[in-house]
Amino acid sequence: MLKTRIVRTVMGLALTFALAGTAQALSVVPLFSGLSKADLNTLAEETDVVSFPAGTTIVEEGLLGETMFVVMSGEARVVRGKRRLGTVRPGDFFGEVALLDGAPRSASVVAETPVVAIRLFRRTLFNVLQAEPQLSLKILDSLVRRVRGLSEASLNA
Repeated sequence: MLKTRIVRTVMGLALTFALAGTAQALSVVPLFSGLSKADLNTLAEETDVVSFPAGTTIVEEGLLGETMFVVMSGEARVVRGKRRLGTVRPGDFFGEVALLDGAPRSASVVAETPVVAIRLFRRTLFNVLQAEPQLSLKILDSLVRRVRGLSEASLNA
């Protein structure tokens, strides 16, 4: 009985640490920048961690998007057609626009090394937003600030 309690406690602590790491990773995504730690933890509970071997296409240009990813380890190239647009590394994210609109992907992301990433599904985000409506306003506020910043940058360019 005591051994079972210790195992449950250790597993609970491991889950708590994993969620804290996931919430921290989500906090770098501008879409979620206005969320509190508690809000980020709520969102983190609904994510999963996925692994992709080197050479795997994680998302494909032109296909409908339903997920976003935050890279935890590894590197992947971002390509449109045959043109390389950049590289994503730990702490980088991609797919946040598809998370909101479900539109076709504007680029492909291909693992150059083994990649481990946090994955959040569009439907999962919407379920969390229905259960926690105040998060919708915080995310909307983050989007408005981002659009305003882009608008100001283009005016000053």
